[in-house]
Amino acid sequence: MQTTSDEVLIGRIAAGDKLAMQVLFARHHVRVYRFVLRLVSDPGAAEDLISEVFLDVWRQAGKFEARSAVSTWILAIARFKALSALRKRTEEELDEEQAAAIEDTADDPEVAMQKKDTGEILRQALTRLSPEHREIIDLVYYHEKSVEEVAEIVGIPENTVKTRMFYARKKLAEVLKAAGIERGWP
Repeated sequence: MQTTSDEVLIGRIAAGDKLAMQVLFARHHVRVYRFVLRLVSDPGAAEDLISEVFLDVWRQAGKFEARSAVSTWILAIARFKALSALRKRTEEELDEEQAAAIEDTADDPEVAMQKKDTGEILRQALTRLSPEHREIIDLVYYHEKSVEEVAEIVGIPENTVKTRMFYARKKLAEVLKAAGIERGWP
């Protein structure tokens, strides 16, 4: 069952095969969790959304039309769930636990060393992108999705994906240059 293709697993799930669902979940849950976590920035909410995503996969497996890869279909469901959750979120007051979790921005020796770490600088640079640009970069570079797949997941034209990717890379290059890194990627 471990070597069975995602498409075959979806067919089995549509027929009610629980083992196929377990295999599909094991294969994709970490990637989907990380994607959702980047969107909602809340590990607890991301866990809840993952449950909803795979429940939808179970319920909608019979409706899967194979117009895209199964992983693309699952990420599209995850994106919809995450964006819906963000829209529902009301502004919450900062509680004591959250306040204690906020880092002091004063540089200590450890922070100074982290600033020299290219990976850390890149992660910080990504947070300076708009949510739309960050989402495109995340799907293309971290989830290795094609422009066509990203367009399908996000629900925008391919040319819009390309434009967002262009401006996101341009902004990243500016931020990285300001941090002393001339080139962030090949």
